[in-house]
Amino acid sequence: MSELALHPTAQDLLFRQARTANTFTTEPVTEDQVQAIYDLVKYAPTAYNQSPLRVVLVRSDEARERLVDLMDEGNRRKTAAAPLIAVLAADNEFHEELPALLPHFPRAKDLFFANRPVREESALLNATLQAAYFILGVRAAGLAAGPMTGFDFPGVQKEFLDDDHTPLMVVNIGRPGADAWFPRSPRLAYHEVVTTV
Repeated sequence: MSELALHPTAQDLLFRQARTANTFTTEPVTEDQVQAIYDLVKYAPTAYNQSPLRVVLVRSDEARERLVDLMDEGNRRKTAAAPLIAVLAADNEFHEELPALLPHFPRAKDLFFANRPVREESALLNATLQAAYFILGVRAAGLAAGPMTGFDFPGVQKEFLDDDHTPLMVVNIGRPGADAWFPRSPRLAYHEVVTTV
């Protein structure tokens, strides 16, 4: 009997066989697919339920060209070819939503997050956690995700966000194309990572 409740097929889909795609087919990623992905990943745990992740979907040719110009050279071709691109960002003003997201503790907004540097640190950590769930959500939809941090961060912030949003990563999304995968790199073994005290 497996120690995991998740069916082995789902384990493979989300983890073992999931890879960062470098090529994609031309099959579009629909709005319904993205909505289904979000409806899963919105349940990611965050401190005080702050939910600071924000997603900008890059669909138009004009926006794609602006984004591709801001990607590192090695990421430009695959970004240009991806059916959908998502810019994931942390909302540094997430505390404005806290009264609705944390109705049993309305004072949390002012008690813990009145200070901008504190909000920025918390937003970065918690939005990054949500971004990891976003990648799993893309995989759960049967799509491949190509998350990247090789881009001009200030440029992406200026072109697609504002001063209240910090870019985290760019994620190419779609069905994997021909020769989509690099050889899988090694992973650390359990005994190299886990200690017991």
